[in-house]
Amino acid sequence: MPVYNAPTKDTQFILHNVLKISDSDVPGYSELEADFTGAVLEEAGKVATNVLHPLNVVGDTEGCRLENGIVYTPNGFKDAFEQMKEGGWTGLDMPEEYGGQNMPYVLGTAVGEMFSAANQAFVMYQGLTHGAASAILAHGTDEQKNKYLPNMVSCEWTGTMNLTEPHCGTDLGLMRTKAEPQDDGSYKISGQKIFISSGDHDMADNIIHLVLAKIPGGPEGIKGVSLFIVPKFIVNEDGTPGERNGVSVGKIEEKMGIHGNSTCVMNYDEATGWLLGEEHKGMRAMFTMMNEARLGVGMQGLSQAEAAYQNAVEYAKDRLQGRDVTGAKNPDGPADPLIVHPDIRRNLMDQKSFTEGARAFILWGATMIDKAHRSGDKDADGLISLLTPVIKGFLTDEGYDMTVQAQQVYGGHGYIEEWGMSQYTRDARIAMIYEGANGVQALDLVGRKLAQDGGKHVMAFFEMVKSFCKENGGNDETYDKAFIEPLKAASKDLQSAGMYFMQEGMKNPNNALSGSYDFMHMFGHVCLGLMWAQMAKAAQEALDSGASDKEFYETKINTGRFYMARRLPATAMHLSRIQTGADTVMALDAANF
Repeated sequence: MPVYNAPTKDTQFILHNVLKISDSDVPGYSELEADFTGAVLEEAGKVATNVLHPLNVVGDTEGCRLENGIVYTPNGFKDAFEQMKEGGWTGLDMPEEYGGQNMPYVLGTAVGEMFSAANQAFVMYQGLTHGAASAILAHGTDEQKNKYLPNMVSCEWTGTMNLTEPHCGTDLGLMRTKAEPQDDGSYKISGQKIFISSGDHDMADNIIHLVLAKIPGGPEGIKGVSLFIVPKFIVNEDGTPGERNGVSVGKIEEKMGIHGNSTCVMNYDEATGWLLGEEHKGMRAMFTMMNEARLGVGMQGLSQAEAAYQNAVEYAKDRLQGRDVTGAKNPDGPADPLIVHPDIRRNLMDQKSFTEGARAFILWGATMIDKAHRSGDKDADGLISLLTPVIKGFLTDEGYDMTVQAQQVYGGHGYIEEWGMSQYTRDARIAMIYEGANGVQALDLVGRKLAQDGGKHVMAFFEMVKSFCKENGGNDETYDKAFIEPLKAASKDLQSAGMYFMQEGMKNPNNALSGSYDFMHMFGHVCLGLMWAQMAKAAQEALDSGASDKEFYETKINTGRFYMARRLPATAMHLSRIQTGADTVMALDAANF
């Protein structure tokens, strides 16, 4: 069976040596001293390793089942969910007013990575609830907040988001679900939604569905979409679940992965719902949930890569295959361990440099969300808006690739279910698709986010990289060559791609759109390059100050050197692709494919 150990030490290094969170003036950050965050992460790690991880393979092999209209989760899930609730983990970063602990989002993100790596399908139940609660918190009336949030924060009730229909996925303007106004101010919701994660289950007393639907007579297309709160059970005046609403499960989807999560077809037959936010402004309210979800999905790419990597390393150290070409390293045995071979090292370094860089990227993004929400920092809000499609798209693409590389270390055993490696690949695959497929993320980045606020935020990013290089270059030739110069070159590639879009995209929009996917990956590499330059600097500072764990910091620097030398140069390839324009992409008529 696979193993999982929470990366507590690495997370602490990022939080305190790199991001220096306890020195920040963001409200709540002064409490995040290293001892405190260390204690929280240590406890979260125990839950992840001892409670959630043993159920990962159980959820994968058993899946969920629908019997007589009731959805049953895999054995052990219900007890584990109770432990999560009792530990207060479900409301870690939610307002105290509704029963949460009001911790900053960055700490919730750090904990979330551990839980997701241990059991992605399980953690989705509370993750979707967190997103739905955030939408109600941002757009609900006081009555709605008081009615739903206390039980959602505690996960006595869970939540979902209902967007997709059989005939429309990304193009939500095509949806057919209707919301008929009633005299009492409620609406009757009728229609079918598909791919609804955590759509129904046996672990909560009520499920609060957030459903996109169209009010008859409203504007056409996406401008006519509204968002509604549709509980599984109507909530009584005393706050308890009452009569069953007109909501039912049509079936549980048969999926490639995340079998432990009940992905449902949901049928709404004149179900009673209440408007959340304004009429015909449903997408604005839903995006509160979707943006949070996209960051969480980016984290899933990281978490599955981390779990797969940990197991690949153990296998590479243990499995005896062949001899080191420079001389036997295990002369008393029949062969040397896999890890002596350069190509295995290359594979593992790809994984290690990605996961550690991605962790820093995710946590940096989480600090921007805290700055935006806790300090009202509009610049931070604009920057995280720009980076959200990069976090979601790049980290899930790369995370999936890393799970495949981890499988490869095992050879044929990686393809055998008994070893458990295929689950990481299968579970990671969905992250590239849901919450906006990665191609859509790339289009959003190039088509909307680059020009947002007159290009202010992308220019701020370039200035941030430039300032870092200027402030930290010129002091150490070795650091400059290994980190500053590659970062400058990659950033220059990214800026050149942006200039190409501005010049050629005006002539033919397809010139920009055909290069959007490459641009998203190029942007992701530059972000990880920036993270590695910062981590190497922090690691060297720790060494210079006489830190006791010399091996940890030296390993950090060497891992960063690998990324800058072997991974970051991909920006040149992406730029070359982008600058070829749309001609070769659009050359064929549809009939010739």
